Amino acid sequence: MSDIAPTLDILARLIAFDTTSRNSNLELIAWVEDFLRQRGVASRRVANADGTKANLYAVIGPDVAGGVVLSGHTDVVPVDGQPWTSDPWVLTERGSKLYGRGTADMKSFSALALAHVDAMLAAPLKRPAVLALSYDEEIGCLGAPSMIAEIAAQTNKPSAVIVGEPTSMKVVSAHKGVRSFIVDVTGREAHSSLPDHGVSAVMEAL
Repeated sequence: MSDIAPTLDILARLIAFDTTSRNSNLELIAWVEDFLRQRGVASRRVANADGTKANLYAVIGPDVAGGVVLSGHTDVVPVDGQPWTSDPWVLTERGSKLYGRGTADMKSFSALALAHVDAMLAAPLKRPAVLALSYDEEIGCLGAPSMIAEIAAQTNKPSAVIVGEPTSMKVVSAHKGVRSFIVDVTGREAHSSLPDHGVSAVMEAL
């Protein structure tokens, strides 16, 4: 496993941050910023309204149009009440599997991307690789809109995005959508002795 040792080292660090969506992700973001800074890679934060969470955006390679965004979210779902047999915030290997909150969804992808930053810097890239880490994906993709706006505002825009969600190693080129509606149904009051003079909003809504 020596060839993936750097990835596992980074993954262990990312797993150790309890970035359950109810918590801040800033400690993880700061760690990634420092990781990139040590390699001479500048990054930008895109914070939420109260500054408790942030997206991170970094460009590796030439500042030209095109390139590929490697996108991952930093938050994870809770572990409360779940029958973990090992510490969910410690990367644990048992057999051929790795256990820890976020190993599948989706800190492993971010760890893979970060583990290859040195290779990206050493390669004669003609187009950039863009790292994009977002917050609060698990509770409604709340961080994604500002991340998208940040990328869209750049002069040189990427041509493709790879979102490293767990898909059983299958390429998924589309995603289901969601649309919500707020509907008001108005009835008409009537005395109980004259029900035929009224209209039940509840029955009409059914």
